[in-house]
Amino acid sequence: MSLRRKLKGKKPPEGWELIEEVIEDFEQQLKEAVNEEHEGKRKTELTWKIHRLHWEKNRFIYDLMYQRKVMSRELFEWLCREKVADGALIAKWRKPGYEILCSMLAIQKGNHNFGTTSHCRVPLKARGKQQRITPDVQTGCISCASGDGKFGGPVWWNTPLDDEDGAKLEENRTTWGQGGEGPDVGGPGPSMPPPRKRPADELAADDDDELPPEVAARLEALKKAK
Repeated sequence: MSLRRKLKGKKPPEGWELIEEVIEDFEQQLKEAVNEEHEGKRKTELTWKIHRLHWEKNRFIYDLMYQRKVMSRELFEWLCREKVADGALIAKWRKPGYEILCSMLAIQKGNHNFGTTSHCRVPLKARGKQQRITPDVQTGCISCASGDGKFGGPVWWNTPLDDEDGAKLEENRTTWGQGGEGPDVGGPGPSMPPPRKRPADELAADDDDELPPEVAARLEALKKAK
């Protein structure tokens, strides 16, 4: 169901008209991601782009409400009530240690091995050498632990890394490897506190499948940088 149809007949609070176009653009990107051709992709990769777009749409709302403080409480609560915003995820971002959490799925212990959270919650520096630096099989997040983020968000499977000269690449939210750019959702977020200490052997990698060459190359570069 389109956003316009979903909200038809409902009078939005003041300020909706200022963000409506951006939210609709995110919704359109999400719809296209759902309908993308799946040929040539592993089964676990099919929802990765959807999860990243969901994160970025909600981060746009979060930044306006809690960072820039230009959104009214009335509008924010209306967005959550109408399921335009993910209230549970945004609430988690306000708690220490969850500032850049990729998805609520990452902390649902029933969905992971040994009744723990996703391995993307373990700081990269705290992971044992035997652990592979791989994306979460559900969300495509490599790390959303505080202190590991890039460009104000998690390290995703397609997050660009610093080049060989150490020059920082441009902020690239909603820019995908296969082309196309989404709306500008703001600059990098605030710096994050140091990662919390967690046992490196808490979690095991969820997926042992062979990675696509382009993903493997990014992960290898990230491993060397760390």
